[in-house]
Amino acid sequence: MPGPTPGALVVLTRPALLLLHVAAVVAVVAAFLLGRWQVDAWQEHRQDRSAELVGSSPKILADVIGPDAPYPGDAVGQPVRFAGRWLPESTVHVAGRTVDGREGSWVVTPIATCGGVGAGEPSCPTPSAVPVVVGWSPEPVDDRAAPTGRALVRGWLQPGESSAPDTDPGDDVLPALQIGDLAQRVEQDLYGAYVILSSPAGARAGLTAVTPDSLPKPPASTALRNLLYGLEWWLFGGLAVLLWWRWCRDAVEAAQQAEAAVIPLTRTVAATREPSDSRLPSKP
Repeated sequence: MPGPTPGALVVLTRPALLLLHVAAVVAVVAAFLLGRWQVDAWQEHRQDRSAELVGSSPKILADVIGPDAPYPGDAVGQPVRFAGRWLPESTVHVAGRTVDGREGSWVVTPIATCGGVGAGEPSCPTPSAVPVVVGWSPEPVDDRAAPTGRALVRGWLQPGESSAPDTDPGDDVLPALQIGDLAQRVEQDLYGAYVILSSPAGARAGLTAVTPDSLPKPPASTALRNLLYGLEWWLFGGLAVLLWWRWCRDAVEAAQQAEAAVIPLTRTVAATREPSDSRLPSKP
């Protein structure tokens, strides 16, 4: 009697197909590693570009954002400079800020400005205010230590934060640096952004310097070729898996069809070889 139709495992473990499995694994692993290498190169190039933007020459604030303008999406971390007058009476503290594993708060003092760098008092009829993160402190800071007078400020532009609204608008402690919460504490109109102070360093008055939360976004075309190469290698890896699966499927189906064709033929040959009872000679 013929044996049963061979299972897929039996077919797939034949020596010829074992070589196919090895080749497929090598191709997929190589495509994955080459794609990962290109994607890592893409990320490194973008980080380098971001670092270049952070260290670039600051732009005049009025050239980046206006008092009533929405925050430009490509200006995150943009270095800016502007002249203005500090508003120490509107100083607030943003709680829950960590530096080197220690929790403290930001000290934020707005500055009235027209967005330019001219010396003296703001020259526009109604200057607006920009919140400036002066520094960080692990302990509550007396508002008398806030900067006063006029200054030429340089720093990194950041969009306002989003979180739950301030539940106690009567104090000077905020859960996040939301522009809407500051509007209740500042007489001037507010820019839709804040600045992390870079200079003058003397405005910190002993506070720890704060660095930007996020680097500026590099142009979309930065190292785009590396990203496309990485995706292309991963596409080749997926194609190798598809070809391997198709090849294995065809091999299993061919083996099963061949075995299925042999079984009826074997039965037919066996039936023709069996002697017929009607042809046996009768006993005398």
